[in-house]
Amino acid sequence: MDCHELSETKVKSNTVYQGKMINLRVDQVRLPSGRTSSREVVEHPGSVGIIPIDKDGNAILIRQFRYAVGEVLWEIPAGKLDPGESPKDCAMRELEEETSYLAGRLEKIVSFYTSPGFSSEMLHLFIGTDLIPGTGQPDDDENIETYRLSREAVETMIENGEIRDAKTLLGLATVISRGLF
Repeated sequence: MDCHELSETKVKSNTVYQGKMINLRVDQVRLPSGRTSSREVVEHPGSVGIIPIDKDGNAILIRQFRYAVGEVLWEIPAGKLDPGESPKDCAMRELEEETSYLAGRLEKIVSFYTSPGFSSEMLHLFIGTDLIPGTGQPDDDENIETYRLSREAVETMIENGEIRDAKTLLGLATVISRGLF
């Protein structure tokens, strides 16, 4: 099947919310069949996630409360792209802010849509190595704890269902499968 046979065409768009992190719009679209339907779209500027690996081969993970799910989660350092900011610059900034480390080497692993059924967010995943101390400071509204974890500890946590954040699971699984951790 040709991609044109799957494409939907925007007929009209209505922005219903504009926030500091996301915007929400409702679009009317024409389907390939000619019928119309509505689509709710969360506009997101994009984000990054970093798997930091220290000189001893440990991953540096963070724990923080996530209000939307009402839980403290294990995560890799991550954050939203600022206007005009490159994913690599954002990754360096977020790594230092959330862990107080800088990466001597930062390598992009993959980019992916987080929830393409309703969101435009593209997340760029990096591995950070050759870590050196920085002067990081989390954002005023972030309360973060930082942990060093061995590969074995991370694998056990994944098997036990303790790590449930999608970007973290994908990032850790990728670096483990590629032998980078």
